[in-house]
Amino acid sequence: MIGRLLGIDPGEKRIGLAVSDALGIAARELEIRPRLGNTEDFTAIAEIAARHRVAGIVVGVPLNPNAPKDIPAQADAVREWITEMRHAIPLPIAEVSEYLTSHEARQLAQTRKRNPREPVDDLAARIILQSFLDALSYGNATFPSASTHK
Repeated sequence: MIGRLLGIDPGEKRIGLAVSDALGIAARELEIRPRLGNTEDFTAIAEIAARHRVAGIVVGVPLNPNAPKDIPAQADAVREWITEMRHAIPLPIAEVSEYLTSHEARQLAQTRKRNPREPVDDLAARIILQSFLDALSYGNATFPSASTHK
């Protein structure tokens, strides 16, 4: 058993956050935070992680299988951000694909009757985290140990 996990959907302007239950079965959206800069963002994420007593973090990486291989992708920037976060937050961090989660999040927002202009980053974080939890439960994913978080 891993414990409670924090899910993150890092965007260019906003960061969507979600948290799992203590058993690692279900995820729920938490909030959307504006990007303020890495130092401020990591401080806020660390505070949220401590408040919710999370054992680890799951970050969505925008992997696009159709992207040209010779052009730097948004995934590269997110991986660099994750590397910096690993130095700032002493928790294990798992990277997962967030391919198509924004589309799924907009569909979820529509079923919840959210305003179509409202950001869906929190719902995307929830979808990212829930898909990771589901993969863990089926044995299709592993979480890095605390000793390998840096």
